[in-house]
Amino acid sequence: MIVRPSRRDVLRFGALAAASALPAPAIAQSPWPNKPIKIVCTYPPGGLTDIFSRAYGEFVSQKLGQSVVVENKTGAAGAIGAEVVKNSAPDGYTLMFTNSTTMVQNKVLFKKLPYDPDKDFSLVAWFNTGHLPTAVHKDVPVKNIKEFFDWSKDRKVSAATYGAGSFAHVVAETLNRSHNFKLEPVHYRGEGAMWPDVAAGNVQTATGSYASQLPFLQQGAVKVIAVPTLERMKKMPDVPTFYEQGYTDKAFQVRGWVGCAAPAGTPEEIVKKLSDLMVEGGKTERVLKINDQFGIDEGARDRAYFKKVLDEEGPVVLDVIKGLNIEPA
Repeated sequence: MIVRPSRRDVLRFGALAAASALPAPAIAQSPWPNKPIKIVCTYPPGGLTDIFSRAYGEFVSQKLGQSVVVENKTGAAGAIGAEVVKNSAPDGYTLMFTNSTTMVQNKVLFKKLPYDPDKDFSLVAWFNTGHLPTAVHKDVPVKNIKEFFDWSKDRKVSAATYGAGSFAHVVAETLNRSHNFKLEPVHYRGEGAMWPDVAAGNVQTATGSYASQLPFLQQGAVKVIAVPTLERMKKMPDVPTFYEQGYTDKAFQVRGWVGCAAPAGTPEEIVKKLSDLMVEGGKTERVLKINDQFGIDEGARDRAYFKKVLDEEGPVVLDVIKGLNIEPA
């Protein structure tokens, strides 16, 4: 038997069909952030990159009301951690704290990188890591770079670096190539091994962080003869810069830094919010104490400043490193 639908059924089914054809109402998304944020630190615990990632991460956590977890993904001069961040979702829940080696020097120190420093990240904030003074052993009878040159002309002089392609290496080679020094670079695996040898007189000079030098400065085992960048250190106001001493090469004006970035494609409003928070965090008591400890004269700068540093100082560093004849790994 055929059952024909009533007029009421036709109207009821028609209304249901029309309703199903309408677009589903948009499901409201929870505002960012609604879960923990992860910071990938590309260097080991204890160093300044790690210290900054935890200090600024704590501030961001307090301001946003979400936990911030720091994970150290180390190795290959930051490349391992950078690859992790590159492959993370661009949703504002993964950040990277790294340094200039990962974002600049690695371009020429490696034949192939698992990430593109220029394309795979959204810049968030830039953090100065302080001046990198050039010091000599206490028994070297000089007070400035000119006297050091005169003293070194007729003897074999070694310059310690904390790694091939490091800023310390750049300083030594720039003095050699542009100013007729004859320094022999001696590469160490980090400053921890480098400064004791300078203090013992096994090598005559080195360039590195104020914090790493400080114990040996306090002992009187080493003395600073020049400071890179254009401005004197507040911690060492009597020590002239390279520039003031007539060494105006761009290589002596390049700064060491830590940078915060997110995966490329992270929403603009989130990147801006994080950038603003980092700048604000740079004014907190905790960060100010860290900066004082490491001889750093300024707090965090925003993403626009980060890009400016990469655009203006990055090519200078790359140009010098390319001339060092380092075989890419």
